[in-house]
Amino acid sequence: MNIEISRRQLMKGTGAGLAVTTLGALGFGDMETAFAASIRPYKLASLTETRNTCTYCSVACGIIIYAKGDVKKGERADIIHIEGDTDHPTNRGTLCPKGAALLDIVHAKTRTLYPQVRKPGSDKFERVSWDFAFDRIARLMKDDRDKNIVARNNDGVTVNRWTTTGFLAASATTNETAWTTYKVVRSAGMVVFDNQARV
Repeated sequence: MNIEISRRQLMKGTGAGLAVTTLGALGFGDMETAFAASIRPYKLASLTETRNTCTYCSVACGIIIYAKGDVKKGERADIIHIEGDTDHPTNRGTLCPKGAALLDIVHAKTRTLYPQVRKPGSDKFERVSWDFAFDRIARLMKDDRDKNIVARNNDGVTVNRWTTTGFLAASATTNETAWTTYKVVRSAGMVVFDNQARV
């Protein structure tokens, strides 16, 4: 490929490149970064910092959540900023577009904040307590397991298989939580078990 450049264009390009590299060599290139780093502690001084895991996919990127308001003093903590965790080995401070938009998810008007149930024949959901929701889920699971458990196979070997209910685990958890989930699900006899990471 041939590119034709006039002598004047060559001199302009060379001069601009020389000026930019000179400024960088004198230390002006990092000035904006240094200025932002010097302001940062004051900007976040009154906020509570919490490390967490992004909830979107199985990559499990680390995030830092900044909230205004001290819960220990009885104040309501409002999340005002979410960013990537630079100390996290997975993402090292970077976030994908979905992870970068986590603050919008937190403040979304359509976000479900409490359990709801739609009664048979009804056309709307009604709010219920967490105790009611947990008790209802546990009752339905227990009834289904008692009704459908396969205790022994055709050869008379004890198998304790529960095939009518499945479990989908979340991928944004720690190894310890994942191990505990696996043990609980398998000890209940569930055969249908999958993870968000694979789906």
